Amino acid sequence: MAPQITHVGAGMMTRLRIVPLALGLALGSQLGLVPLVLVIVSASLIPLGVGVPAVIGSIAMCRWFADLHRGVAGSLLGREVARPYRPIRREDNWLARFRIAGADPATWRDLCWLVANLVVGLVTNLLVVSLLLAGLFYVTLPVWWRWLPPGSDVGSVGAFRAQTEADTLWLALLGLGIWIFWIWVTPRLMWLNAIVTAGLLGPTEIEVANAQLTTRVTQLSESRAVSVDTHAAELRRIERDLHDGAQARLVALGMSLGMAEETVDDNPEAAKQLLAEARESTTSALAELRNLVRGIHPPVLADRGLEGALQALALASPAKVTVAIDVPGRPPEPVESAVYFAIAEALTNVAKYSGADNVWLRLSYTDGKLVAVVGDDGRGGASVEPGGGLHGLERRLAAFDGTLLVTSPLGGPTVVFLEVPCALTPA
Repeated sequence: MAPQITHVGAGMMTRLRIVPLALGLALGSQLGLVPLVLVIVSASLIPLGVGVPAVIGSIAMCRWFADLHRGVAGSLLGREVARPYRPIRREDNWLARFRIAGADPATWRDLCWLVANLVVGLVTNLLVVSLLLAGLFYVTLPVWWRWLPPGSDVGSVGAFRAQTEADTLWLALLGLGIWIFWIWVTPRLMWLNAIVTAGLLGPTEIEVANAQLTTRVTQLSESRAVSVDTHAAELRRIERDLHDGAQARLVALGMSLGMAEETVDDNPEAAKQLLAEARESTTSALAELRNLVRGIHPPVLADRGLEGALQALALASPAKVTVAIDVPGRPPEPVESAVYFAIAEALTNVAKYSGADNVWLRLSYTDGKLVAVVGDDGRGGASVEPGGGLHGLERRLAAFDGTLLVTSPLGGPTVVFLEVPCALTPA
């Protein structure tokens, strides 16, 4: 498979621009001797005590030098070459820094790279320059050979003697062949140099896996914290609604029934009025309980699924909502509920703040993710701020590893993207 280098294109001018870079890399490969020698000398001074800070300083120089080459290799390969070093905190003392740097495998790979780059970096990059100059020398030979004194040696080592014009033409064809070879081999030589640099200076597969695992654990810890906070807030909301709503109604119902019981013999009319009030309290309590249940898990989701529930939301919206749903199955109930409430909150925000005439809702399933888009042609200016409604949506979706993205320039349109990974079951 041919190497693909984004920095090296197919044109002659692009390759010519690589020549100064190759010359600089060839020089840099030999400059790597400086930090390498400093590390060796500093290590030999460790028994004297001054070696510990000297080693740390020389390793820091190695890492700075390696960072420069990581950047060049990354630009040539078209991908970032990450720094694989273990973190060193500022509050760590000299001994702790020495221990961390010495136990870091990336430190030893840096030293191996300095040695390997002395050969690979010099050879590959000098070949790029020397092949170009050799081709230039032989291609231009027919132009300037006439000005040489008769019998003079042509070339730095006198390998060829241009006695006739025909000889110089053959050498010009040789130079043309060298140029063609240079055009073909330049990206491959640069790729070889870059791949050696990336292989030794970049993180290993184990280090990448550990970093990904650490990142994933952090994400799960944050997601769990958000889920716990959201669950606690939901419980507080349910408790508050029960205390302030249904519970108060039931207390009033009990009082009305008690008073009716006391007055039924002496004042039947008053007892009837109290019973009528009790019946109204019962109706109000039932309505509040139904609303509370809908806030926990809307019955429309259980009856009609997410598609039917979203259609009902669209019909209930004061703005004209265009709905397009393409989901070949049904997501898990917790995800279904979270997405439903998130879209309901988004549509509520549109009705309250956007002043939009037209709203669109798209729901699809792509690459294992449930994707919802809610947009409007309103005034725009929406943003995710702590304590706001959109921030609440973000926290709700984060419990399921979901994400929320809002684009809302002033003047509109506003588009809210919701994305939740999940598996579907047949509808």
